[in-house]
Amino acid sequence: MSNVTVYTTEPCSFCARVKGLLKAREVQFAEVNLSKDPEGRIELVKRTGMMSFPQVIVDGELLGGFSELQAAVESGRFDELLTS
Repeated sequence: MSNVTVYTTEPCSFCARVKGLLKAREVQFAEVNLSKDPEGRIELVKRTGMMSFPQVIVDGELLGGFSELQAAVESGRFDELLTS
């Protein structure tokens, strides 16, 4: 099983949507809430190049935010990432 990490902030409706989608699919994930961690946000931007939230990381690789996760689920790519 793949390692899924979701970087979030508050308030963030897309963060809630990502977590809901993953929970509905029974995908275990670690959540890292960077609401009160400006240094963590800077490090995440350096690592991924993305400034928006949420950010979904699968096995150390950036999948993207809510739209990218939803597209990956709909295309079947997400299931492939989880099983590889």
